[in-house]
Amino acid sequence: MSVGGVRTARIAAAGAAYFALAFAAGFVLGTIRVLAIVPRVGERAAELAEAPLMLAVVVAAARFVVRRFVPDAPPGARLAVGALGVTLLLAVEFTVVLSLRGLSPAEYFASRDPVSGVVYVALLVAFAAMPALVRGRAAAA
Repeated sequence: MSVGGVRTARIAAAGAAYFALAFAAGFVLGTIRVLAIVPRVGERAAELAEAPLMLAVVVAAARFVVRRFVPDAPPGARLAVGALGVTLLLAVEFTVVLSLRGLSPAEYFASRDPVSGVVYVALLVAFAAMPALVRGRAAAA
């Protein structure tokens, strides 16, 4: 089976790697944010300060994954990588993270800051789209 001529196994490997890179970086940055930044500037400012760093991570992770796993893939196949990555990210967030924090999905959404929450959703959209937006080997040549 394939998407845009790219085997689904390669897309799955790329999507899993993309998720893992972003999740690991988000875990590290989130820990620093909660422990060191939030007490000084508050939740909203800390989340907004973290957002550009996460966007840089997303761009770097997308470039790495596309070049490593699907360098000659058309945008549709790279979009499938992003879709899988964001699906895995949300699945982990809504199962593991919320259970560790003792929140239901409704409580989680109610607790989100309206400003930083919109930025978070925009980052999720960027995360899903970024593999299709970065250049692989064929486009870079």
